[in-house]
Amino acid sequence: MSDNLVRLTIDGKEVKVPQGTLVVDAAKQAGISIPVFCYHPKMEPVGMCRMCLVEIGRPVMDRETRKPTLDESGKPVLRYGPKLETACTTPVGEGWDVRVNSPQALEGRNQIVEFLLTSHPLDCPVCDKGGECPLQNQTMAHGPGESRFVFSDKNHLAKHVSLGNLIFLDRERCIQCGRCVRFQDEIAGEAVIGFFHRGRKLEISTSSDPGFDSIFSGNTTDICPVGALTTADFRFGARPWELQKQASICTHCAVGCNLTLNTRREAQADGKIVIKRVMPRQNEEVNEIWICDKGRFGHHFAEAENRLREPLVRKNGKLVPATWDEALTAAARGLKAASGNVLGLAGGRAANEDLFCLREIVKGLGGNLAQHTIMAGGDLIAAYGLAPGSNLADLGTGDAILVLASDLYHDAPLWWLRVKQAAQRGATLIVSNGRSTSLDRWAAHILRFSFQKPLLGISALLAGLGIDAGKQPQLEGASEAANALKAADNVVVFYGAEGLTTVQSGAMAEGCARLIDTIGKTGKVNNGMVGVWQAANAQGAWDMGFGNPQDGLAQAVKKAGAVVVLAADPVGDQPSLAPLFEKSFVIVQELFETATTAAADVVLPALSFAERDGTFTSGERRVQRFYQALHAIDDARADWQILAGLAEKLEMDWKIRSAVDILQRIQESVAGYEGVDVQSLAAVVPQIPDVGGKDLYYGGNSYHNVEGTGVQLALQAAAGFSGGYKPPADNAAEGRLLLVPVNRIYDLGTTLRPSTLLESRIAAKQAAMHPEDMQRLKLNDNQEAVIEVDGSGERIPVFANSDLSRGAVMVPRSSGLAVLEPVWVDLRIG
Repeated sequence: MSDNLVRLTIDGKEVKVPQGTLVVDAAKQAGISIPVFCYHPKMEPVGMCRMCLVEIGRPVMDRETRKPTLDESGKPVLRYGPKLETACTTPVGEGWDVRVNSPQALEGRNQIVEFLLTSHPLDCPVCDKGGECPLQNQTMAHGPGESRFVFSDKNHLAKHVSLGNLIFLDRERCIQCGRCVRFQDEIAGEAVIGFFHRGRKLEISTSSDPGFDSIFSGNTTDICPVGALTTADFRFGARPWELQKQASICTHCAVGCNLTLNTRREAQADGKIVIKRVMPRQNEEVNEIWICDKGRFGHHFAEAENRLREPLVRKNGKLVPATWDEALTAAARGLKAASGNVLGLAGGRAANEDLFCLREIVKGLGGNLAQHTIMAGGDLIAAYGLAPGSNLADLGTGDAILVLASDLYHDAPLWWLRVKQAAQRGATLIVSNGRSTSLDRWAAHILRFSFQKPLLGISALLAGLGIDAGKQPQLEGASEAANALKAADNVVVFYGAEGLTTVQSGAMAEGCARLIDTIGKTGKVNNGMVGVWQAANAQGAWDMGFGNPQDGLAQAVKKAGAVVVLAADPVGDQPSLAPLFEKSFVIVQELFETATTAAADVVLPALSFAERDGTFTSGERRVQRFYQALHAIDDARADWQILAGLAEKLEMDWKIRSAVDILQRIQESVAGYEGVDVQSLAAVVPQIPDVGGKDLYYGGNSYHNVEGTGVQLALQAAAGFSGGYKPPADNAAEGRLLLVPVNRIYDLGTTLRPSTLLESRIAAKQAAMHPEDMQRLKLNDNQEAVIEVDGSGERIPVFANSDLSRGAVMVPRSSGLAVLEPVWVDLRIG
């Protein structure tokens, strides 16, 4: 789209818009609504539904002067077309006059609605879309009072078609607008549904096995302009006008997708307020108007029956219920007895307010802080991360994106979506991993390293940039990729932890920071490094002072006399830690019973994100606020409230009464958070395209963002680097196999397990190996083998995968095999 402005008139109103703007978008910017069904501002126009028909008058051009012919009054002579035209496929022109609500345009619209209703069921009173249905609204505005068509000619179709276990199709309601098909093809890049047959028999079907095999399938129900597509958890569940809405933030990954939680008081839940559905909330700099299915359907943990509901204290070797006063008194007594030898161990699920309170307690006792994570580098991201004003949507031709040791499709789906779209706009995509990933088909450069040498990708790129003088890249394609990074206008680097130990992750982060520094992109808008954290607020935890233990987590726990565990399950992730926790006084704040709570002396029940308010800091270092949507469950409390009560027992004078009080202290004492207050968090940046609100037919049911688009933190001063890049030694164990855990979007994690809708999609407990390794071990495809991990054998089926580097065994993380980071194992046929 050009920066040159075009002037035209729409329904008598003069409008100036960039050249190339479609008439329907120009009218929207002028506050004039042109109804549409098939058009969507995020997709290519197709002009299928014809609902946007308008009259267009164009200036008559003089053939000799090539200028508009003028009438007697000096105004251009306009010639209107003999037929109505589709506003969604027509770019604006200079001097045009567009008539949206002329008698001819209105008559055309009336006819289109009448045709659509010939076989459309009149079931608005029971349709899930009733109350937020564009067809219903347009029927009221343009539809006939009664039908002229014979009822017996009505086309009857299947009403309850399962496209998959999450999405259902009512073929009678479908108006063949093609939005769902185009979304899966153009936006999601997963063309798993399509049109079949022709004419009146045209219908939507799925071509994948399992059906509708896409992690973005729920978005099709948002953009469907009728009630044809519905979700399994909301179908016939409530009417839109009965629902309350509350702004929230997704807790399943580091993207920080903006959500709206729709709630209702439910008779079947004994009159309690429950979450009926999760909807996207527009934020064009974060998730646009999309969310993945994990974020949409993975909220059930907030209302799970097996939640912790009361404090527990260990007495006579057993955890027994206790009052809050008893539990906090016991916790304070144990912390005091540790004489300052206290470890505060937090997970990235905790909000900034909770982390700050734990920090203040532990530091006040003279203890140490640590984060339960396999990734490092949050401190470097604070200096070399994305600068304020950065937006992945701005990346395109001339820019470069580097993705290291991460499959964003599973690690951070919306980043995957936005990186893919940037590559489609012309950005140079470089992917480096020990196996094939979902981004490979859009990558200009693929750097494949061995999992035994997981830092080879970044090392080769740095060598290609001349960081180590005289050293040549030792990876095929690295020189070309390095040259692409040097030539790019903007460079964004995503790094994960796939195939890396915690120590190696630190080296990876340093390499990424050196790369940004070397090519001179530090602190520039749309440049910087992003950590693909495994938890929603892992970056916030780093900012609050929770980093990697210097000598590893095991040594940190071993040295501690008391450990406070917040929103983490270290024993469940690493069973070898259990004996170490048994020797310390352990306090755990958690939602559910876990392996770590089983080893605790005091267990304190916490509230979920839906039952309280607070803030998260995304991987892009954007602070965003979420709000309470549900009442607190039984006797549970917000983590910060628990810690405030504990501080009172420890005789620490806090005087904290709300999460807002803590936010005030954070901005006063945490570097980078200056000015982050409720006012700045509530500010809304204008959203373009303006989707949501009353114009449901324009962009779908995504909610307007009126609660705040968040604050991007300013970068801290970069210290720079001296000397060459010296990563730790590569993995090496002659004759053994390297067990590499990788993330799968659907796993057996604490917050996903209660969502029974996703059970069939959870990653199976199985392993993958290169065919040559399997042949060497005389192992057949899909044959069970025993993997020796930490002295115990795990029986698991093994499949061949030629895209995997040799010498490695790949297993899904959190699928039943407790392995946190790469480890050398022995494998034998069971």
